[in-house]
Amino acid sequence: MENTLLCVLLLLSILIYCGHCDEDDERLVAVLTLQPNWTQIFRGDTITMRCDIHGGGDTDWNYRWYKNSQLFIPFNTKTEYRISPVYMSNSGSYTCEGVKGNKLSKTSEAVQLTVSGNPKAVLRISPQWLNPGDSVALNCKVDKTSTGWRFSWYRTVPYRAGLPSLSDKSYSLQPLSDNVTTEDSYTLIPAGPTPTGGYVCRAGRGDPVYDTLYSEPQFLWSGDLQSSVSLRISPNTTQHFISKSLSLSCEKKGSSTRLRLKRYTERGVESGCVSNWGSITGSICTISYSYTGDSGVYWCESGSGEYSNAVNITVEDGDVILESPVHPLTEGDSVTLTCKYWTTSSNIKADFYKDGILIKNETTGEMTIPAVSKSDEGFYKCKYPDNGESPESWMTVRAVAPGSSTSVLVGVVVGLVVAGVLLVILLVLLWRFKNAKGSCFNRIYSHPQPQCTNQDPHQDQGSTQGQAPDAGYTRLQHGGVHIYDTINPSDNYNNDAAAPPSHVTYAQIQLTKLDKKKNEKPADPKESPVYSDVKTGKATTGLVDVTYAEVVLQKKNKAKKKRNNNPT
Repeated sequence: MENTLLCVLLLLSILIYCGHCDEDDERLVAVLTLQPNWTQIFRGDTITMRCDIHGGGDTDWNYRWYKNSQLFIPFNTKTEYRISPVYMSNSGSYTCEGVKGNKLSKTSEAVQLTVSGNPKAVLRISPQWLNPGDSVALNCKVDKTSTGWRFSWYRTVPYRAGLPSLSDKSYSLQPLSDNVTTEDSYTLIPAGPTPTGGYVCRAGRGDPVYDTLYSEPQFLWSGDLQSSVSLRISPNTTQHFISKSLSLSCEKKGSSTRLRLKRYTERGVESGCVSNWGSITGSICTISYSYTGDSGVYWCESGSGEYSNAVNITVEDGDVILESPVHPLTEGDSVTLTCKYWTTSSNIKADFYKDGILIKNETTGEMTIPAVSKSDEGFYKCKYPDNGESPESWMTVRAVAPGSSTSVLVGVVVGLVVAGVLLVILLVLLWRFKNAKGSCFNRIYSHPQPQCTNQDPHQDQGSTQGQAPDAGYTRLQHGGVHIYDTINPSDNYNNDAAAPPSHVTYAQIQLTKLDKKKNEKPADPKESPVYSDVKTGKATTGLVDVTYAEVVLQKKNKAKKKRNNNPT
């Protein structure tokens, strides 16, 4: 009896002890967390699972790991389980539990791990067609539900070994300044040259950093790029009918460097005039039979990464196209837009629209703007009644800088004034040079009591012998040269009439060879006399007698010869 009572008491004690053990085990709960706590995991990421035992302390626990309810790690002393890199095969439902002696924690709630394939960044550019002075926003996305990314930004350059490159090696990548950002957007603010070209982004996250694939290049184009590289198109219009021929050529001013023709279509970027879309002859690429797949943006690139203006070409399989200029216009230019119908080449009535608003009806199928302005810039299309309408084409108009025309006018006026001043100076110099070479001037000599003689020149020549140099002569001086002039009264006065007094004598003298050396002695009138035949007449005023004498200097040797020939 006593033994039976002891057994019952022992059994009750064991039951009570085991009940307390169950209560302790129920308070031990395993909690599984995933780090980093991303909603989407990509192949190549690094993840860490952590198992914490709530209510059981942090030490002396061992851990069991389950995947899809199957034990795959029966014993692990570490609280973390790390997978690097993670693969798609690691996807599944994970749980854990803790074991400490005879204690066993409650199994954790399941954590679902889903591993996706390699992520790829997607880049968008706005605006993609650049106007001068515009800022441009680059936006990079990996997945709209993924987080924790840092973004890198690049500009495409011609392929160069040693630089990061796209997988097809079509371009190498040059990092932009401050190219790593935590934001998924990057703003380009043009400073200097227009940043026309291709751009790429990619994202990275984690430690070690896991990077996505590069985005497909997106291009920022300008139809108004002032570059030495240019693209020429024939026919010179942005819209073309299907099955028609189209020629394109790249040119660079002052250089024969080979250029690459590029295009961006629904198939992506295509380089060169390759056989699947054209044939090359010299520098001209010809698309002999165009179709809608040839629609896209075309441009040229140099080996140094310089871009030409870009042209958006539309190949239309409809019945109507609008012929509009390929290149930008400048304010004041004249432009004609032509509406073409597939089945006829003759002009028929057409309606023209700008930015979706009807602006004109033309019976000729053509609309002319004599002088475009910035307000004429926009999207244009045309419509034939009951025959369809053309696609829209953008027409760019460059504004004339304020004051530029005034500056040109001022420059012209200043140029004319300067030219006039220079012409006047030149004429003055020519006049002075002519006068210096052959001087002709009037000299007035007054003599209070003029001497007159009726001798003829031969008698005068003889009568001078033995006289003083000034006897019987009117002496005219120029420097060191003495000139003597014999004056004969005119017969115009009657002998019976009293001649009025004479007080003024004029002499018009032409001097030659005045350049005499200072040490040369004055010429002797005996050796080199000069005579003139002077006729006097009554002055019209009736107050004075005026006598004119024209004296011409002759060379000395001629004077001597004349003297020798005179009779004595």
